[in-house]
Amino acid sequence: MSELTQGDAPLSRRLQQNYADLRMLEHAVFTRPERPVVMTVANQKGGVGKTTSAVNFAAALALGGLNVVVIDADAQGNASTALGAEHGVGTPSIYDVMVEGASLAGVIQDCPDVEGLRVCPSTIDLSGAEIEMVDLPRRAFLLSDAVSEFLSVNRDVDVILIDCPPSLGLVTLNALVCADEVMIPIQTEYYALEGLTQLWSTIERIRSELNPRLRISTIVLTMVDKRTKLSEEVAAEVREHFGDITLTTVIPRSVRISEAPSYSQTAVTYDPRSTGAIAYRKAALELTQRWAQK
Repeated sequence: MSELTQGDAPLSRRLQQNYADLRMLEHAVFTRPERPVVMTVANQKGGVGKTTSAVNFAAALALGGLNVVVIDADAQGNASTALGAEHGVGTPSIYDVMVEGASLAGVIQDCPDVEGLRVCPSTIDLSGAEIEMVDLPRRAFLLSDAVSEFLSVNRDVDVILIDCPPSLGLVTLNALVCADEVMIPIQTEYYALEGLTQLWSTIERIRSELNPRLRISTIVLTMVDKRTKLSEEVAAEVREHFGDITLTTVIPRSVRISEAPSYSQTAVTYDPRSTGAIAYRKAALELTQRWAQK
């Protein structure tokens, strides 16, 4: 076989690694957390793979046998699209939960491609929610109250993943007040850590004033291109500062990951044998192993 390359390895070696990883994943045990985990996926810097990570972790965890709910808290609705959820005008959505007081159970849809995965969709209505929420009582706890009520009845849920907008507004505040943990996707490119200090300080302030459970538990490196020195340098810098919470598994830059949303799918379901899909499944397995060690 010719020395065609993908990333930093010959294609033949990469295919062998993919095959070995798939065999490993076939027999891997995705351990359920002892109690439901509410994890918010946040980074106010756009284009870092935030929504992509939220939906692919969700799909990978569900394929591993966990019961997962994704809350799409971004008015763009990209997570809803990727998970095949209806989110046109008039669809019951997270807006109805946070602004109108609807129950979370009343708006959740099943993901058509993955058993055990459900979605609370977002619609364009959420784009104006910040203004409407300002005058509501317990405005920082709207989502937290809804999730607490939902979990008190739906005791089979293992994980709730919340996809935030790329901002630090009132919707994101609700997602952080609601969460036990925060996952931060970081793209391994120039200015990757830009804005991280502000996000970190915001999370610490919320933890001290509104949600003592909250902690940054996970950093995932995304869009990694091992052919470039910059990607390696950024990854090394992140591990130097945040090594204990950075997943060993990295998410490569991948055409399949980019294509999947246009087919209303995650990479994990769109092309399960692709390098990107395998990476997300391995990262999800690593996440469950970390939960089991707590």
